[in-house]
Amino acid sequence: MPYARVGRIQLYYEEAGSGDPVLFVHEFAGDHRSWEPQMGRLSRRYRCIAFNARGYPPSDVPESWQDYSQDAAAEDVAGLLRALDLHKAHVVGCSMGAFATLHFGLRFPDLARSLVVVGAGYGAPLELRERFQREANAVADRIEAEGMAEVAKTYMTSPSRAPFRAKDPRGFANAYRIFSEHSARGSANTLRGYQARRPSLYALEAELKRLRVPTLLVIGDEDDPGLDANLFLKRTIPGAGLAVVPRTGHAVNLEEPDHFHRLVEDFFAQVEHGGWSIRDLEGIAPDDILGMGRR
Repeated sequence: MPYARVGRIQLYYEEAGSGDPVLFVHEFAGDHRSWEPQMGRLSRRYRCIAFNARGYPPSDVPESWQDYSQDAAAEDVAGLLRALDLHKAHVVGCSMGAFATLHFGLRFPDLARSLVVVGAGYGAPLELRERFQREANAVADRIEAEGMAEVAKTYMTSPSRAPFRAKDPRGFANAYRIFSEHSARGSANTLRGYQARRPSLYALEAELKRLRVPTLLVIGDEDDPGLDANLFLKRTIPGAGLAVVPRTGHAVNLEEPDHFHRLVEDFFAQVEHGGWSIRDLEGIAPDDILGMGRR
């Protein structure tokens, strides 16, 4: 099996196709298998790479939760690209992986050709930060006490995943199985060290305003916890465009793969041909409610 040495750990990855590189970064409930529809479709034109984050076997599972963090996740993305001798890549992340993708873009913009940020926003509002931290640690406690299979019964049946289950029972069952197979230690450590400690998106406003990398934000309109956060990101990141997918929940790439592929392929084409512009946010008047360009 292919592994890349990134710092003190080894990350498992799979790849398909040739051409410009595209790196996929999975959500908390997923792993590299969560990108299988994209690996099959996009590898016709791109070198597609999907990997398992630290804590997700067969990647290494550090024993201490302190070895997991938002910074470590972004550094792992950059480290994997460097280990594979890739100097620039389109990076696509979902949920937890979307946060990693954003932080990667902020810290390593020279390695990012573009960013696709899918389903970001859980726990983002500043007023919900303490509650999100408590809930992340509570789920970690449950995983350690009860195991992944038991926790999956509630974690994978949240309202934002209900549309996926209704539309595609077979695909949902596969995603449910993937989550149930994860390492309990790795998942609990990820919740304690990464999820519970990550900064609010709203606390990153100044940094996000300086992000010049072309960015596609994708959110399902039934993924309620992320809707407001994605509007904030759209208004804050100069190179951001926002796609809201109707009647769709959290993992858009799995729930509506054809729609997702069209969005991403069009975005990549615009980026590659210089058609994705970076807006001048300084020229937008905050009180221009009539659209008259008044300052």
